[in-house]
Amino acid sequence: MRRSRVVDHVVVPGVDAPEVAVAALHRVADEHAASGSGAPLLLLGSADRAVRLLVEQRAHLEDRFVLPYVGRDLLDRMTDKEGFGAVCAELGIPSPRTVVVDVQRDARATGGPGVDVGRTVGGGAPLTFPVIAKAASTTAYAGVSFPGKQKVFTVRDAVELDDLVDVLARAGYRGTFLVQDLVPGDDSGMRILTCYSDRSARVRFSSFGRVLLEEHTPGALGNPAGIVTGGGAEVAEQARRLLEHVGWTGYANFDLKVDPRDGRAVFFELNPRLGRSNYYVTASGQNPVELYVREHLQGLDPLPPGAPELADAERLYTVLPPALLLRYVADPALRAHVRGLVRSGRAVDPLRYGPERDPRRLAYVAAAHLNQVRKYRRHYPLERAREIRAEAEELVRRGAA
Repeated sequence: MRRSRVVDHVVVPGVDAPEVAVAALHRVADEHAASGSGAPLLLLGSADRAVRLLVEQRAHLEDRFVLPYVGRDLLDRMTDKEGFGAVCAELGIPSPRTVVVDVQRDARATGGPGVDVGRTVGGGAPLTFPVIAKAASTTAYAGVSFPGKQKVFTVRDAVELDDLVDVLARAGYRGTFLVQDLVPGDDSGMRILTCYSDRSARVRFSSFGRVLLEEHTPGALGNPAGIVTGGGAEVAEQARRLLEHVGWTGYANFDLKVDPRDGRAVFFELNPRLGRSNYYVTASGQNPVELYVREHLQGLDPLPPGAPELADAERLYTVLPPALLLRYVADPALRAHVRGLVRSGRAVDPLRYGPERDPRRLAYVAAAHLNQVRKYRRHYPLERAREIRAEAEELVRRGAA
């Protein structure tokens, strides 16, 4: 970022504080006005907490910026994983069986009874270990710190689960934590879907991708590192029903996983913004920001003439050296297909952008790619990937018995 020709990199100390962020943004607006440009300013957030700050401070910003986000109530409802799961259940859209844990109430460290994995939402069958545990609200979770903190935890037994909830309580986390059914399989079972809804809350565009491998460092766990774009008509239709049901506008990014036990794509959560890996949308044939600009700045229909409503270009998006990515693709047919995309020039890396020619930036990008090898060796060695696939096969066999 610091050596970029296309981005002005500005560090604002304390920018998470609303008054600091608003003041900094007004300075940007002042500089823009002083330049003589009459073009409106589009203000976007690249993290959940940033989007929330913009929505909550809308009254102090909207006279100088265009903020293409939903209101606070809908944002709260749909970005809370518990609320999102309730809407999925209402519409019959697959989502994981869930136990909602009130950390301060249920933790043994605060005198609580511990977690009852039989207390599933909707009265479904009790959860069986191993399970997944994660914060219902990523914004609330961002405000706490403790050793071993992760975005998502895989929990092996009841003792480990109660210990985790105790750690959360002692760290001061006051939100809810979700304990969910573990959908078997490695990263290649994950899917990503990005949808754009216009100002009338009608879904106009979708882009789907099959995840090949995710990042595995604790702070970035779950972010896609390799995606094959294209397809996804069935899940795009499910997402359309959900988004139009609640009246969503702007972008929504979904995390899904195909359950090998029944072949269904399970919806995990909605992110109210373009995701970290959103360049996969550009790779699939549509620059996602163009829809924002056309609708909110130019007053045009958001979808460019002739553009498909479901992106159909097949490309490989990756932030990894292809050789490293291919090591983790276990399915021989899929690995051959991915290799073919690379050889045919249909692979894209967002860090490799032609106009960026600063030698210092090029050196950084080269070092970052080499560092990926070290990170995967440390945080997700091939042996661990094989173990996860074997565990998934065992869970599928157990479910079929």
